[in-house]
Amino acid sequence: MNRLPIIPTIVVAAAVATMIALGFWQLGRADEKEAMIARYEAALVSGAQVPFPAAGGGVAREEDLFHPTTFDCMRVMGREAIAGRSARGQSGLAHIARCETGRGAADVKLGWSRNPVFEGWDGGTVTGLVTAGGRDGARVQLAEPAPGLEPLAVPDPADVPNNHLAYAVQWFLFALTALVIYWLAIRRRHRASREQQ
Repeated sequence: MNRLPIIPTIVVAAAVATMIALGFWQLGRADEKEAMIARYEAALVSGAQVPFPAAGGGVAREEDLFHPTTFDCMRVMGREAIAGRSARGQSGLAHIARCETGRGAADVKLGWSRNPVFEGWDGGTVTGLVTAGGRDGARVQLAEPAPGLEPLAVPDPADVPNNHLAYAVQWFLFALTALVIYWLAIRRRHRASREQQ
């Protein structure tokens, strides 16, 4: 009588159950990400201002993203340039200033250029959109670029990656593949057992 090997069957069943559970978890994450993107789109349309940085500084709040804000950059504490895209779709550099605001430090995306050095902005009133990224979890992109720079691409909630559905499909395919391989292995074992009889 052909019986399934107990330990290998338990191991495969546990692995398949884990992969299926991970697939359903990714489906849940996909729903959460869709809801988050919908919140971002609503924030963008609402135009409701938020204080930035949040009281006490530190890590930005997720609910502040894609809201407009206004604050005073009292002093530029540092500058950097990172990869960025212009409003015309050109690759280049986004210039960022680290500001002292009185509520804590905040990064401000000043604008776009191909030149890695930009020293032409010394602070003042910042009016722009809270976007994701940076050392604090969020930056503010100026509504109008600093003089001497070009506009950066407008932040779009649709650009937030949502690959969870693809990950879920992968986990389900892994589970199916494991079952097929195990079935083929068992079938081969049974055939070999019959031939030896």
